[in-house]
Amino acid sequence: MNVEGVELVDLYGEKNSKIDILKNAYPTVSITSRGHKIKLKGEKKDTQDVKHMIESMIRVLKKHKTLTKHDIEDLINGTHQADLEVSDSEASNGSSSNIILHGRNGRMIKAKTRNQKKMVELVERNDILFATGPAGTGKTYTAVALAVKALKNKLVRKIILTRPAVEAGENLGFLPGDLKDKIDPYLRPLYDALDDMLPPDKLNYFMQNRIIEVAPLAFMRGRTLDNAFIILDEAQNATSPQIKMFLTRLGPTAKCIITGDMSQIDLPRNQRSGLFNAIKILCDIEGITNLKLTTEDVVRHRLVKQIIDRYETDDTRRREEKKKRDEEGDE
Repeated sequence: MNVEGVELVDLYGEKNSKIDILKNAYPTVSITSRGHKIKLKGEKKDTQDVKHMIESMIRVLKKHKTLTKHDIEDLINGTHQADLEVSDSEASNGSSSNIILHGRNGRMIKAKTRNQKKMVELVERNDILFATGPAGTGKTYTAVALAVKALKNKLVRKIILTRPAVEAGENLGFLPGDLKDKIDPYLRPLYDALDDMLPPDKLNYFMQNRIIEVAPLAFMRGRTLDNAFIILDEAQNATSPQIKMFLTRLGPTAKCIITGDMSQIDLPRNQRSGLFNAIKILCDIEGITNLKLTTEDVVRHRLVKQIIDRYETDDTRRREEKKKRDEEGDE
């Protein structure tokens, strides 16, 4: 393919450092750059993916007059703004069908991976969805996008976002400020997602009028949550009584997503997570379903997937070694 119209050093990087990022991301494709020509060799689908990626790199470079290594990583992960822009021809071919909603400045919020798309479909057919998986798989972000979409389409009157205020290394009592100041850091990921999807003035209006409510899980006790889209985030840090309390708050027209990562439990050792048990005993009820996202759904930095895989491998090795020691001790 030809790459006319751009400075080669800006596109390729010093000593082809930017091309090397593509090579690492697509190891099955041979990428050779000579002047304004790039030669791709490999399976047709893989080479087409690389060609599309190089074309996206050129678009970013032409539009912004710069192309950083971080830009390339974001393009590979599908999180770059340019990757979210759909042309008229693409829209007519139906490639915009994965769009959940238009966020701030017209940004298109998409379901990017197979399981994120499945998450959208399952929410349409069920009232309660358990979505579990490792960090970076877009569980919370996709859930918040679906909630904002439901609010914009007037399918619900309010959004309620909650998570357990479980301490991970710091004690709430030692943090500065009043109760809101102490709790807000635990809820920050939810605020960040909302910031992406709503203009500041509209978000402030919704928050001030309690159309969107962000609160710790403990504040749900005694309430009936109806005509609302409710998200319980970081549910692996909720006990069985807390999850039962939360689920029994739901009113007749509520929609609910519970997200969690069983590899990141921050509960004290004497407390057990209630998430696994809730999935086990509830998901055969009609209207309740479960979706497990994997490292294939990670949309953060390209290294996050490898980091998760290495930790999972190490955890498996430790469990096997412990099992072997226990068996040897019984002999």
